[in-house]
Amino acid sequence: MTLATDLGTLLLAGFVGYLVISKAPNTLHTPLVSGTNAIDGIVILGGITLLATGAASDPFSKALATIAVGFGTSTSTVASW
Repeated sequence: MTLATDLGTLLLAGFVGYLVISKAPNTLHTPLVSGTNAIDGIVILGGITLLATGAASDPFSKALATIAVGFGTSTSTVASW
């Protein structure tokens, strides 16, 4: 896949996710947040594992893993409030 395809997929997923979440009733807030926190936990654990084991050897992979951990942590913290 090319970078343009990957970015297009990311933007489309973000747009669809926003539309779905914005139309969800308030009673679904807690289940949606718990699902988001679970996904964030997987992302954080995966990023830390890649960084700790040295599997992310080149600088680009290390940067992506670091960004994933940062986004996962911030999303989990912000979405819970």
